[in-house]
Amino acid sequence: MRRRKPPRRHPRHAPDRPSERPPGERPPGRPPSRLAGDQPSGAPQPPRPEAPRRAARQAGAPGPGGRVWLYGLHAVQAALANPARRAHLLLLTHEAARHWPATSGWPAPRLVERAELERAVPAGAVHQGVALQTEPLPELGLEDCLFSAGPRALFVVLDQVTDPHNVGAILRSAAAFAVDAVILPDRNTPPAGAALAKAASGALELVPLVRVVNLARALRLLREADIWCVGLDGAAPTALDQAVRPGRLALVLGSEGDGLRRLTGESCDALARLPTVGPLHSLNVSNAAAIALSIARHVSQITAPAPAAT
Repeated sequence: MRRRKPPRRHPRHAPDRPSERPPGERPPGRPPSRLAGDQPSGAPQPPRPEAPRRAARQAGAPGPGGRVWLYGLHAVQAALANPARRAHLLLLTHEAARHWPATSGWPAPRLVERAELERAVPAGAVHQGVALQTEPLPELGLEDCLFSAGPRALFVVLDQVTDPHNVGAILRSAAAFAVDAVILPDRNTPPAGAALAKAASGALELVPLVRVVNLARALRLLREADIWCVGLDGAAPTALDQAVRPGRLALVLGSEGDGLRRLTGESCDALARLPTVGPLHSLNVSNAAAIALSIARHVSQITAPAPAAT
């Protein structure tokens, strides 16, 4: 006759009892347990990460007090020569100071080592030993630009062009072709900070940069002000030199990847393409803007009425 095995006994759990340890005290021998980022009570807090501040400097966003840093010879000298700018601090390296012009009315520079200047500008910035802390330029409304626009005013409208180097290069071309203002949406566009100003090479101080909340509404206001709006579209059947007409004009350019948004294109008077002849029809948006401005000014000159005889 087989013997039965005794039933397996399960260990009894001690009944829950209230802890007699003070709150916050761990059992002896047990390591502290806390979530990542938690700090023990009374421990000094670690310094805030530098990454967000560095990202803001890279984008050129205003820093504490709304001030921005500009760098590079042309950008800084143009800002100092602009009476609309309020400069606060001018930094020069010892090497840059040897070639710095002694201009009256400009703030006295503070001579610093290269490492100190580079802490104020984005990493890898080509600063040429010059940096300026300044207030942003006063914002200009679209209505103000339309009020002062002449009979042959020329505008550039940008639809979601997000690269500050492209916007800066477009501003530089706009200054060369006497553009009255560059208009762009308030969202999804770069701030008028260091990177944009460096790419503009002084043109940020010469051409108004107008931000609008609704680009389609802004185009409607332009058309109501008798401004002929032509959007650039590589698939349009009409060449730009055929779409431009005498009088006030606005050239509308979209982002390199997507081009004009549907509503933006529908808000234009006409769509046109650049008259390219080679196998490659796509251009960088800043290059396309320069060519389009050249065509617009050329057509405007040959269609302008002859001056009256005196």
